Amino acid sequence: MTETTVSEVMAELAELEDPKTREVNEKHGDDHGVNLSKLRALAKRLKTQQELARQLWETDDTAARLLAILICRPKAFERAELDVMLREARTPKVHDWLVNYVVKKNPHSEELRLAWSADPDPVVASAGWALTTERVAKKPEGLDLAGLLDVIEAEMKDAPDRLQWAMNHCLAQIGIEHAEHRTRAIDIGERLEVLKDYPTSPGCTSPFAPIWITEMVRRQR
Repeated sequence: MTETTVSEVMAELAELEDPKTREVNEKHGDDHGVNLSKLRALAKRLKTQQELARQLWETDDTAARLLAILICRPKAFERAELDVMLREARTPKVHDWLVNYVVKKNPHSEELRLAWSADPDPVVASAGWALTTERVAKKPEGLDLAGLLDVIEAEMKDAPDRLQWAMNHCLAQIGIEHAEHRTRAIDIGERLEVLKDYPTSPGCTSPFAPIWITEMVRRQR
């Protein structure tokens, strides 16, 4: 892909920029104003283009990086490359999409999960916890679930926001998926009271772990 193609894509993203969308996104820490449905439509038109994706990522523009994630080939990235990309992901949406759409599909995801979970940077560590939550739900064999609950019990209450959110999700997932740990997971949630007062829209499930676990188990039944 030539540099002009990147320029053309950047020009198209600039045309899609909407001030009202940016205003809403910036409240969540995401500095872009492109409607995500329109972004996905653009990605669908461009199809998979790994080299273009790499070049769009290098622009350091949030909308361009989200587009890069949608048109890349997740399995084509090396472990070290993904580690650098995660540390460069400045905004929550880029971070979340990178973990969910790329890292989870990459053959190095388990190595990265272990490395990131132990990282001193809480935002990097939150990615490790997100990957752990995925394993709790889909491939729990070999995970020390009781040990994970020990760490959550000791560290979640005082963890920075994004790390706390990721640990809380893992707590809920353990309680939802693994009946033998459910009582303890609910008890930890009740004692720590993390996200207990989180504002929840009508019809949505609260992220407070005891409510979340109870509701999801009820639906499964």
